[in-house]
Amino acid sequence: MKIVCLDLEGVLTPEIWIAFAEAAGLPELRRTTRDEPDYGALMRFRLEILDRNGLCLADIQKVIGALEPLPGALEFTRAVRERTALIILSDTFSEFAKPLMAKLAFPTLFCNSLITDAGGKITGYRLRQENGKRHAVIAFKSMNMEIFAAGDSFNDLNMIREADAGCLFRAPGAIRQSERAIPAVDTYDELLARIDAFLGRT
Repeated sequence: MKIVCLDLEGVLTPEIWIAFAEAAGLPELRRTTRDEPDYGALMRFRLEILDRNGLCLADIQKVIGALEPLPGALEFTRAVRERTALIILSDTFSEFAKPLMAKLAFPTLFCNSLITDAGGKITGYRLRQENGKRHAVIAFKSMNMEIFAAGDSFNDLNMIREADAGCLFRAPGAIRQSERAIPAVDTYDELLARIDAFLGRT
């Protein structure tokens, strides 16, 4: 069986932290895994800013509720799911992702979770698994599945390298330059064409 594993933010949806940064007027929160390879350092940085500004989970969820998938993302996910199984592997949090999953017709999502106190302040987070995207691909392959993987950030590289086939999607120039061995595409039509080639449809 062949399946497709995709990142979420920047691939199918807007970057949640960037959207919140703009809504809250906190440009420092625009930093994402496209900029910072160390996810732990990035999350500590984010939580410090939230704490300093007295912001809680509900503030972020309000912004997320107004977000829509990227143009063409719903049609693309439907096209992939008509062809084969689609798994979203993301370092986002279930508390963030649910409204966006509804707008994408609920593809399967593996992600992380947040820790909050009684007042809704985000005090920490729980990783589903360290380097979870790569380990998910390894687990699928252990069940004799073949994997196509795509993403746009530093934290997607190990997933793509571990997969049987894959590519970068709308990745910034710095990542493309550092990972020239990984092909890169920028449109859903190009990405679907690569998936079709992987599935033997072309």
